[in-house]
Amino acid sequence: MKPLILGTRGSALALAQARLTKAALAEKDISCRIEVIKTMGDKRPDLKLSEFSQGENAVLDKGIFTRELEESLVRGDIDFAVHSLKDVPTELSDKFAIVATLPRAPVTDILLTTQEGMVADLTLFDGRTIATSSVRRARQLQWLCPGVRVVDIRGNVPTRIRKLTQHPEWDGIMLARAGIERLGIFTPGEASFDFEGTTVYAIEFPEPEFLPAAGQGAVALECLRCKAATVESLASINDEATFARTRAERAFLARLQAGCQTPVGVWTRIESGGSELRMSVRVFDEDSPDAEPFVAEVRGNIARPEALADQLMKLKNGKTPS
Repeated sequence: MKPLILGTRGSALALAQARLTKAALAEKDISCRIEVIKTMGDKRPDLKLSEFSQGENAVLDKGIFTRELEESLVRGDIDFAVHSLKDVPTELSDKFAIVATLPRAPVTDILLTTQEGMVADLTLFDGRTIATSSVRRARQLQWLCPGVRVVDIRGNVPTRIRKLTQHPEWDGIMLARAGIERLGIFTPGEASFDFEGTTVYAIEFPEPEFLPAAGQGAVALECLRCKAATVESLASINDEATFARTRAERAFLARLQAGCQTPVGVWTRIESGGSELRMSVRVFDEDSPDAEPFVAEVRGNIARPEALADQLMKLKNGKTPS
């Protein structure tokens, strides 16, 4: 069997995830080679994420990071694509499928700051300036601490940390722990690290307090449904726990018809010896910044992850789940 062609974005994080995938396949005696493909999101780092959905060539949802990869799948230039799952649109065309996920990294968000002594107490963030590109992080920050000031930031992980060191007026930036950990920038358990000669301090926000994005920390493998041999190869490295958790999370986003600008926090965990899935959500109104979010939690059989999304939607619509 000839080597599979793995398509990926060219950022340091994307390449790190591609190498993790290649290594996992190698353990199953499946070889592949990496092909870098530039997406619209990579070509226009000057634009805010919300600006991609405007104008004549609007790209809805999160296709700014996946469209060119999917076009390469259709042309046959690549056999499968590797994504950060939280960047993948909730609704896929019928010809595509997420067929596997790698073991999930920690899903928490981390605040990076150059100020020694900051603590993970959001009630003390009044008047502070925090940079993030995520509407989910922005709305949760402002809900937990109405006096915080949020500014937009773009760029890959190293670029964002570099911007932090260059903007003394910023008190911090927020990133996913998974990304800085996979890049080797952050070592779990350490309170700080050196970045290009500047000491950067890391403050982790626990999930019960600050809910992550759906799919955060998960690496997704996408291919054409009709490519049975590729589907079988990728399924051999699928992490079933991650796959079940992310199916529930993405199903809830689908029920909400949520896009990349919908502020939604979702946290799942497996309990009862692996048989039960528990999901907590926090959904903010896109059009009403002052409205209280919908907050709920449900449990269900891990074998039916989409059923948890249905339970949550019944609660959101004021109905009693069956």
